[in-house]
Amino acid sequence: MAEKKINPILKLVLEIGPIAAFFIAYRYAGGEGAEAQLSGMLTATAVFVPLQLAAIGLSWFLTGHLPRMALITAAVVVVFGGLTLALRDDTFIKMKPTVIYLCFAGVLGFGLMRGQSYLEYLMGETMPLAREGWMIFTRRFALLFLALAVANEIVWRVMGTDAWVKFKTFVIVPVIFLFILSQGRLFRRYGIEQPE
Repeated sequence: MAEKKINPILKLVLEIGPIAAFFIAYRYAGGEGAEAQLSGMLTATAVFVPLQLAAIGLSWFLTGHLPRMALITAAVVVVFGGLTLALRDDTFIKMKPTVIYLCFAGVLGFGLMRGQSYLEYLMGETMPLAREGWMIFTRRFALLFLALAVANEIVWRVMGTDAWVKFKTFVIVPVIFLFILSQGRLFRRYGIEQPE
């Protein structure tokens, strides 16, 4: 069965909405001091986990398709969000992006070692590229995920909770978006013309 298309604005809301809700919940429930920050983080996590799962479920309902990366993300969100809430320790939710990015980088790297681009498997119909282009794009994306994993670890371990929440909300998503935009030259060079 072919994947159904959904409105791009709705798709963006489904992808960004849970992150925005996490930030808003943290801002309104948090405060100054370690105990207030922990309380804000627990509230934000309790908001984020069900919203993330609802967004993934709604996306699946609307498109009839659930990408494997969405399944990995959902599993990590549930496990790390659950540990954060059950143990009242925000370390787990702060480590969640690191684990997700390392999983994605590992999967892409594993494909590259096998001479395959798993990004082509996921995005090939929407973005036709020659095989060499897919391999380059996949290699770059794997390196981006590794860099984001390292950056996430540095920010939450060195800069504190408030800085990490801002980093997660206002840095990670724009960096990924700008990375994709910066690949325009690669897309032009290796793009395959589609018949009308």
